[in-house]
Amino acid sequence: MILYSSPINLHSHRVRIVVAEKNIGVRIVQVRDGNLPPDIQLLNPYNTLPTLVDRELAVYHSRIIINYLDERFPQPPLMPVDPKRRAHFRLALHRIENDFYNLAARLDGQDGEVEKRQLREAMIEVSEAVESSRFFLGDEFSLVDCSLAPVLWRLRSYGIDPGPRAEALYGYMRRVFGRPSFMEGLSELERDMRPLAA
Repeated sequence: MILYSSPINLHSHRVRIVVAEKNIGVRIVQVRDGNLPPDIQLLNPYNTLPTLVDRELAVYHSRIIINYLDERFPQPPLMPVDPKRRAHFRLALHRIENDFYNLAARLDGQDGEVEKRQLREAMIEVSEAVESSRFFLGDEFSLVDCSLAPVLWRLRSYGIDPGPRAEALYGYMRRVFGRPSFMEGLSELERDMRPLAA
């Protein structure tokens, strides 16, 4: 199994966290500066990262990849069994991608004050959601946490401080960043975004 990954994008980061959480034997090929290997150009019609190759199957789009990995390697489970809870988790994943990831993408290399304010307010909402549980949607680490963690890791590099209203968020961040799978999922460039002592 091969994962073609960007060392700096949110989508690749969340897939690497899932790979580490499930302890999947994957060869990770970090692709920098848009220099896509010819393999990707043949396997993925969108020429995007991340792209996972599992024997004859090529899987692209990070949400499809993380769902595939969770089903292919069911232990530990990162989604609930109950259909209603699964739907709730899927809605959270959709919000993270469409709102948080899009805001973060607009911030890369820019000084977008509107986006910073919106992302800061969203993080205050996240803080409220984690006040009464260990992780985002309960006490078990999930695909939602794997997807939210890359945004949280980058807050400082975006110049965003959620402030004192987000006290529960800081505890949540410590729990997530303290997981071995999170640390293992970081690329060298991502490690440089946030000193580990900070």
